[in-house]
This record gives sequence, C-alpha cells and structure tokens, in this order.
Amino acid sequence: MKRIAIVLLALAVLAGCAGGGTQSAVPENRAEALRMQLLSGDTSAVLVVAHRGDWRYAPENSIAAIEHSIAVGVDIVELDLQLTKDSVLIVMHDATLNRTTTGKGRVADWTLDSIRTLKLKNGCGIRTKHTVPTLEEALLAARGRVLLNLDKADRYFDLVVPLLEKTGTTRQIVMKGSKPAAEVLGLYGKYLDEVIYMPVVNLDREDAPESMEAYIAELKPVAYELIYAEAKDAAMPLRMRDELRGKALIWYNTLWDTLCGGHDDDLSLEDPDAAFGYLIDTLGARIIQTDRAEHLLTYLRDRGLHR
Repeated sequence: MKRIAIVLLALAVLAGCAGGGTQSAVPENRAEALRMQLLSGDTSAVLVVAHRGDWRYAPENSIAAIEHSIAVGVDIVELDLQLTKDSVLIVMHDATLNRTTTGKGRVADWTLDSIRTLKLKNGCGIRTKHTVPTLEEALLAARGRVLLNLDKADRYFDLVVPLLEKTGTTRQIVMKGSKPAAEVLGLYGKYLDEVIYMPVVNLDREDAPESMEAYIAELKPVAYELIYAEAKDAAMPLRMRDELRGKALIWYNTLWDTLCGGHDDDLSLEDPDAAFGYLIDTLGARIIQTDRAEHLLTYLRDRGLHR
C-alpha cells in the first residue's frame, strides 16, 4: 500500500506540474516527482539517463549539456567529479584536462582560477565558448529540475555532502558503486536517508549472486545497475530479472556493447527493439543510461513508456 501511495503522489505532482495556470517549462518540483517515481519501484515507465549530459549537443559535463538534457525531458543526468589543486570539486570525467579542455596536465595540479581560463572542447575535439563548471554550479543548474547521478563521487563524498546541503539538492542525488554492502553502510550509511545509493553488479563475475544477496539483505536498494558482456549468455541477467521483480528496478547502460550484452546505442540506430526493447521487455530494465537520450526518449514515448 505504501508503494501505491507513493506512485499516486508522484502522479499527482506530475499532473500538478502540467495543470492550469502559467507554468515554467520545467516545474520546480519535477525532481521530487522523479525521486518518488524511482523510490516507488514504478515499472510502468522507463527513466532515461543522459551520460555526461547530452554531449552530442554540447560539451560533456557542461552546464549547456545539463540544460539541454532537462529541456528534452531526460530524468537523470550523469556527471563526473574531479578535485582541483585548491580542493574545489569540478565537473569533469578525466583526471587530466587534455581531452576535454584547451588545457594540459592533471586536474589535481591546477587551481580553479587557472581552470576558469580554459574552454571546453566538444565531442569532435573543437574548442567551444563553454567553460568547466564547478559541482556547485552544476547543482544549482539542476536544482528542482532533474535527478543527478554523480559518478566518481565516492572518493570525495565528505566534500560533496556540504555542497548538496548548501544548494538544497541532497534529495536529487543518485550515487552508484560496487563496494560490498557492509562497506557502503560503513562509509555512507549516515547519508542514505536522502541520497539514493545504487549498487553496480557485474553479472559476469562468479560472485555476482552472493553480492546481490548481500545488497538485498543489508541495503535493500531501490535499483541496481547490472552489467554483462556477452549477448549469447543472458542466463544471469534473466535470473536477476526474476530475482529483483517487485524488489528493485534494473538499470542498464547502452553506451557500448560490453555493458549490455551487445544491446547498445549503436544497435539501437538500426533496430531499437533489438537494443532498447530487448533490455526493457526481456531483461526488465526500467532505467537506461545512454549517449543518445533524444533517440531513446522518442522510442519510449512512441511506446507509452515515458511521461
């Protein structure tokens, strides 16, 4: 009954967002509605995660990528964190500046003021007008509008939490990791009333079933990110689909083939049913992280699987 009540409350919030009167394009309480949808275990829709923001539209991990993801209706934006020489958290995937900015060298060797002088490169490696955002700037851009998955955040979580509290975004955060359940509780237990923790389980590992049992018993997470490499070996993904039914949602990454048994973004351009459809209909995915968010959103909306 509690789960049904949460679903109804989430639907009411979403309905209120779309209701009468003058509304902004992205209602202030959208993030809370998405959080409730995730926590409720709702399987009637599929949540879309934009990997590093929509980097085909704007530089990865940029404010523009976050804004575009929100504008097209993405539910969760995945961002990466690095720490500057003067201990400021910035949004960047690599430990070095070379690939994504006009600078060179390790992020840890640069102060924020120096990084501010750089420009971000786009997916083709071309200089743009965009600059590297701090985590605080990214949180403010997303506040109330979308959920955020902060990747590589576990290294700095004691620095992250004060920023979440300062910006009022704690309840928007999804954190993932593959640490054992007991270690997760020891490190992050005091944060898990508000921050959503999602275990990452590689189903190709022999200890995958034992890891799952420990997570279910000790953490009772609302969702799991599952990974498997070979399309011909779906026995464990099918087993986990059955094991998690009614207990937790399943997240798959379609970024490249070895994360999802070959049912990836590239295949989706030729046959979305064989890629996204297989993960949803056969393996039970209700959260998909992609590098082609708009393509996935169109597919889901055509099937009535995205609000």
